[in-house]
Amino acid sequence: MSKDEITLVEEEVPSTARLPTTRGDFHIKVFREEKTGFDHVALTLGQMDGPDPVLVRIHSECLTGDAFGSLRCDCGKQLDRALEDIKELGWGVLLYLRQEGRGIGLHAKIQAYHLQDRGADTLDANLMLGFPADARDYRIAAGMLNSLGIERVCLLTNNPDKVEQLSHYGIDVVERKPLVAGVSNSNRTYLSTKVDRMGHHIEDEALNGE
Repeated sequence: MSKDEITLVEEEVPSTARLPTTRGDFHIKVFREEKTGFDHVALTLGQMDGPDPVLVRIHSECLTGDAFGSLRCDCGKQLDRALEDIKELGWGVLLYLRQEGRGIGLHAKIQAYHLQDRGADTLDANLMLGFPADARDYRIAAGMLNSLGIERVCLLTNNPDKVEQLSHYGIDVVERKPLVAGVSNSNRTYLSTKVDRMGHHIEDEALNGE
C-alpha cells in the first residue's frame, strides 16, 4: 500500500495514552483520518516485536451492539470476546473503526433495521436503501497497522473480505481465527444471511447451538 492511499493526521501532541481496563493495562492510540475526519482507535496490549504474527481484531463501530447490548447482532459480544482473547494471550491489537452499519452510518443502519422488521434480510435492506451490502474499506486498518509497525497478523474474523482487503493493502495475514460469540434466537437469521449470502465463516454447530 503506497502512503498516498491513506492519510493519517499527524499532531504535535500525540493522541496516545495508557488505558487500564478490566481486561488489562492497554495502550490507546487515536488515528484521525484526514479524508473523513473520523477518529479510529487502536488498543494494544503487550509487545508487538515477537516472532509470531500479532493477534488482531478489526472491529467496526456498532452503537446498538457495543453500547446498548442489542441482540439483533453479535457485535458487542464479539468485541468482548476479542478483548478477552487478547488478554488471555497477553498481547495483541484491537482496531476500533468508525464504520457504523457496515459503513453506511447509524441513520441508514436504523433505516435498514426498519426494513428488516418488515421482512428484508440484512443484505437486501442495505440494497433497498441504495447502499452496497458491505461498504467498508479496510485501507485505514492497514494504515494503522503500518503505523504501529505490524506487518504479520493472525486475524480474528469470520469475514473473508477483511482477509482479502488487508492482504491487498500489504498486510500479511498469516492465519485467520474464527470469532463466534453471542449467537441467539434474536440474531440467528442475521448471522445465517451473512453465512449464506456474504460468505462469512461460521460453523453450523456454532450457528445452530448444537
